[in-house]
Amino acid sequence: MIEFRKLTIKDKIVFEEYMREWSDLEEIIPTATNYKRYSSFEDMIEIFEMRESGQEWVKNTTFFYFIDGVIIGAANIRHTLTKDLLNTGGHIGYGVGRSYRGQGYATKILQKSLAFARSIGIEKALITCDEDNIASSRVIIKNGGLEDKPYYQSNGVKSRRFWIDI
Repeated sequence: MIEFRKLTIKDKIVFEEYMREWSDLEEIIPTATNYKRYSSFEDMIEIFEMRESGQEWVKNTTFFYFIDGVIIGAANIRHTLTKDLLNTGGHIGYGVGRSYRGQGYATKILQKSLAFARSIGIEKALITCDEDNIASSRVIIKNGGLEDKPYYQSNGVKSRRFWIDI
């Protein structure tokens, strides 16, 4: 069974299994799902709920893509854009566990994310990726992404910026 939904307290064990999919040297994407940023799993769930109401940052919603009870990937949808998000980050950040990459799941997660974005009134979504993330740029283009001018981060990394009419 496929589910695209928010985490609950009952998902702690499968979430921990999902986190093991990410290397210690790899940035966990979307960063909202990086368990190292929270004091506990329960704290993370509470912060997800707060952020959905617009507390602490721009209003945003985090979803996880499950297949038969296993987390395959995640997405964070920002309901509005700040100046920084216009440069890098955009409306939607998504990631897929290492074992599940290259199997089309990122495309499905982005499709589900775009449907949610449309449901909350976003008509044109900005999605960004680092220049060296070829797989992500292909997923974005496959979902209708049209490339805009890039943004160069302070560390010199080039962010590719794409807009998708939804």
